[in-house]
Amino acid sequence: MTARSVCVFCGARAGRRPTYMQAATETGQMLAEDGYRLVYGAGDVGLMGATARAAQTAEGETFGVIPAHLVDMEVGKRDLTQYIVTETMHERKKVMFMNSNAIIVLPGGAGSLDEFFEVLTWRQLGLHEKPIFLLSIDGYWTPLMQMIRHVIDEGFADESLSFFVQPVDSVQDLRTALRAALS
Repeated sequence: MTARSVCVFCGARAGRRPTYMQAATETGQMLAEDGYRLVYGAGDVGLMGATARAAQTAEGETFGVIPAHLVDMEVGKRDLTQYIVTETMHERKKVMFMNSNAIIVLPGGAGSLDEFFEVLTWRQLGLHEKPIFLLSIDGYWTPLMQMIRHVIDEGFADESLSFFVQPVDSVQDLRTALRAALS
């Protein structure tokens, strides 16, 4: 694995607010500028595509992983530094996770939530210690953090669960947190 690789989970759609696309573009650019390799879902649509194109424009390395059944739907981006086609979604997540030092979750839908909860569960079970960041543009992930708090308050998880996720409100805050976590 490249020494400094960051996995980005995010939407295959643009979302309703232009700030989501702007944040995806800024995230891709920031990762490249700071010397991180982008590890992501290999799509060329939505926030995924914006993140990858920005990283490429800033001359960053890109590592994309896509399951065969999504190559057409997510417009598999074949001009990446490294492009891998897997058989299943689970294999995709595993390859992305194994090839990264940290995880960032931008706004997204059910797929992004699935990816987030899998790496969070693995962290809770002690299977890894990789930092997990939620880029909560315009408060997007606030309800999720409230739900995590609710799970803890209702006795279904230890307080430590809240420490495994670091929400940040801007790409600049993300940059600072990422540098601190991977230094």
